[in-house]
Amino acid sequence: MEQLVYSPQSLGSAIKRQRKAKKLTQEEAGQAYNLDQTTISSIEQGAPGTRLETLFRVLASLDLEILIRPKNITVHKIKENW
Repeated sequence: MEQLVYSPQSLGSAIKRQRKAKKLTQEEAGQAYNLDQTTISSIEQGAPGTRLETLFRVLASLDLEILIRPKNITVHKIKENW
């Protein structure tokens, strides 16, 4: 399932939804890539200081990927905090 991500918080929520869909605990999700449960929790809560390397390890542990595309401003009018 594709999900629109526009902030660290929405990314964390998307990761959490995918982890739960796979019926994994935070600990189980991190085991394959040597990530602590606290790291998974922090990312799922939208911690803005997450390193890119860590983020990609979490995505890999859940068989997820990132797709970059131009924003469709007419469809998604979301106030961003950037």
